[in-house]
Amino acid sequence: MIEVWAPNAARVRLRRVAASVDIDLTPADDGWWRADVDLADGERYGFVLDDGELRPDPRSRRQPDGVHGASAVDDPGSFAWTDAAWTGRPLAGGLVYELHIGTFTPDGTLDAAAARLDHLASIGVTHVELLPVNGFNGQWNWGYDGVLWYTVHEAYGGPAAYRRFVDAAHAHGIAVIQDVVYNHLGPSGNYLPEFGPYLRTGSRNTWGDSVNLDEPAVRAYIVENALMWLRDQHVDGLRLDAVHALHDEQPVHILQELAAASDALSAHLGRPLTLIAESDLNDPRLILPREAGGYGLHAQWSDDWHHAVHVALTGETSGYYEDFAAVDALPKVWTAGFFHNGTYSSFRGRDHGSPIPSEVPTSRLVTFSQDHDQIGNRAAGDRLTATLSTDRLAVAAVLTLTTPGTPMLFMGEEWGASTPWPFFTSHPEEWLGEAVRKGRTEEFARMGWDESVVPDPQSPATFASAKLDWTEQTHGAHARLLALYRALADLRRARAELTDPAFADLTAEDLDPDAPPAARRFLLGRGALRIAVNLSADAWPLALEPGETVLLTSGADAAASADGTVTVAPDTAVIVGPPLR
Repeated sequence: MIEVWAPNAARVRLRRVAASVDIDLTPADDGWWRADVDLADGERYGFVLDDGELRPDPRSRRQPDGVHGASAVDDPGSFAWTDAAWTGRPLAGGLVYELHIGTFTPDGTLDAAAARLDHLASIGVTHVELLPVNGFNGQWNWGYDGVLWYTVHEAYGGPAAYRRFVDAAHAHGIAVIQDVVYNHLGPSGNYLPEFGPYLRTGSRNTWGDSVNLDEPAVRAYIVENALMWLRDQHVDGLRLDAVHALHDEQPVHILQELAAASDALSAHLGRPLTLIAESDLNDPRLILPREAGGYGLHAQWSDDWHHAVHVALTGETSGYYEDFAAVDALPKVWTAGFFHNGTYSSFRGRDHGSPIPSEVPTSRLVTFSQDHDQIGNRAAGDRLTATLSTDRLAVAAVLTLTTPGTPMLFMGEEWGASTPWPFFTSHPEEWLGEAVRKGRTEEFARMGWDESVVPDPQSPATFASAKLDWTEQTHGAHARLLALYRALADLRRARAELTDPAFADLTAEDLDPDAPPAARRFLLGRGALRIAVNLSADAWPLALEPGETVLLTSGADAAASADGTVTVAPDTAVIVGPPLR
């Protein structure tokens, strides 16, 4: 059976490309068109609306000739999965690793990424999060310009390679989280409005027209897409892009629908399925259970954590970083999750956010010191590596992996990758490429950045510059940093305090309230463990409590002295606590 939702069309035909045959579909009152036709695996086809050109299937699983070409049948049941014993990974206690398939390896394919899974396992990664992989126009892109949500970009290897990657990840004990974008569609190759009212007339967000969540068929298109990844592609979770841009006025929010459908599938499959929201709302309703009036999502990204850590490490206080120069910024995100939880946000010009109830597990906040957005939305796409010393990068590692939340690394962070992560596109349309180029430059000019440092997003060199250099990790400061990340991952596995999700067991103090933002000392607690972070210029003699010992230091080895103190050197973090029994 072939079917397509196309209420905007007066006539719909299925075109079988190889046979050069058009078959009329029969309409139904609900806007669906159907024909009793079976297509072979791999067969190319498309739909002709009224007297127009061939269009790809809105639910296409494969686009071998790009988003403007014919669709191809892809049968996920044809793959010989080897993960029958896979029982999944809960997010709590985990370590997430965010990567972009096109720049993670020199080849930029799913198969090449699968060959690096040993490395991820060696640093304690439990969940690998892939930036969007669905079909977009052009060869390379961050992935947020997708227009066919059910597909896998052909340059990455298509859906067959995707299944191989997921199967290999499970063999390494690593869950897969797929980043999906339900708040807008890309600017090129989007034919969905020809089929039906997928977009909301007169409503836009930062990236384009809003998706029409008033239409039941569009809501079903989203929910069924989510289930496709989780069920057919064996994915373990979804990262939901910019959910604050979802314009939903229905009684049951689309996020609640997604969570309910995911939980039902999880119960059927017998393994955890995780939905993680990206949201700038600081609204705990997203991660509260549905029975408590929430949406029932399992986690959300915490930009507040990133901002507080970034200011503490770099001293940068412009734009949205301004509020995080406050003395209590890092202690507050450590102990309360959100910094803005009803407080005034100077960046927004209003009060922002709500408090997280203390009963909520801290693991529902995904925390990071770097991610694709926070790096890529800088003018030059510069990582912390570009401005921080190796010692400060090591402090960032300690803060990231001792966080009360669920820690996340951005690819290459574990060895202090020197490669930037700039914004890059490859729009074939000259007018669109020029519009992106001009818009990018003007945006940073308004923000006071030097326009000359903004890479051309359309240049192949910009894309090439973002590819990781895997040879770095084997020598010098890179190797030292990688060893620290591995030691921290081992400590997280050994110490229950570092995976305890209770807010009640957290303490934090800024010991230098009068110091500049990047020259302070912090004493952070997780149960019986204390993390001393010294960003000042002076050595800090930390008095050990009875029974405490030095468990890990980010810098040169530190040992307790005869008088019961340990010296925390400048730009160093030291973890102390009772020895492991």
